[in-house]
Amino acid sequence: MIVDTHVHVYPPEVREDWQSIAQRERCFGAEVAGRVHRWATAEDVLGAMEIDGVDESWICGFAFTDLGLCRLCNDYVLECAQNSGGRLKPIIAVPPLARGACDEIARCAELGAIGVGELLPDGQLFCVEDIDETWRFAAECQEHGLFVLLHVAEPIGRDYPGKGRSGPKEAYMFARNHPELCIVMAHCGGGLFLYEQMPDVRADLRNVWYDTAAAPFVYGASILNSIIASGTAEKFLYGSDFPILRLPRYKEMIEGSAMIDKDLDGLFSANARRLLGAAELCYDTGWVK
Repeated sequence: MIVDTHVHVYPPEVREDWQSIAQRERCFGAEVAGRVHRWATAEDVLGAMEIDGVDESWICGFAFTDLGLCRLCNDYVLECAQNSGGRLKPIIAVPPLARGACDEIARCAELGAIGVGELLPDGQLFCVEDIDETWRFAAECQEHGLFVLLHVAEPIGRDYPGKGRSGPKEAYMFARNHPELCIVMAHCGGGLFLYEQMPDVRADLRNVWYDTAAAPFVYGASILNSIIASGTAEKFLYGSDFPILRLPRYKEMIEGSAMIDKDLDGLFSANARRLLGAAELCYDTGWVK
């Protein structure tokens, strides 16, 4: 079974009005102006899944600063998931500091959301490492058994809009501030997983997972060997960042790595199931050890 945990879709209203939205939403404007940007609907996702042999995709919209735009995306991913026969699962977005954000999280949780993200601290204008700005949001997610998908940028090597507020250091502080919250750090956590070889850091990151979104753009195949060597393979999730990339690009990376069947089973499905189970455990007990 193959589960893709990081997929982006856009409701028709966003695609039709993207130029006007881009003038108000800086990070969204930079995203859609980028040379690798692609539009995708839920139908596009299902079509690509059929071709590539993906069994399940976790879909999210865009993390706007405007709660109304987030709600528009949330309604779309929730409806698409409900109509997919279980093949799509919804990740919803909110601006953490917006009035009404917690109510939106609660509403979407009741409708079947599994997570919140992909959070964009720079675009959504909050300090992810500041507990005063994140505690209410984090508590609401944990209260409803939802994981948080956080954009994490690599600290050196590439420059693009939005990387300043969420590097490995900031992501680490977010996890340390909220040890009870299940967090998926996108884009291999910007390399944060390497520091899990330090016992104190690994303890602070005990409820943290990582996804592979955009890895073929950023890293060589050797990063997969680094994952194995760091002892974090059981925490990694396959995330394509569709529609930017698809499964065949990741299979090319895997062919150049030392990953074995056990690692691949975890990457493509078992670790995702463990994440969902851990988020539910947080909801039941408030703590995962």
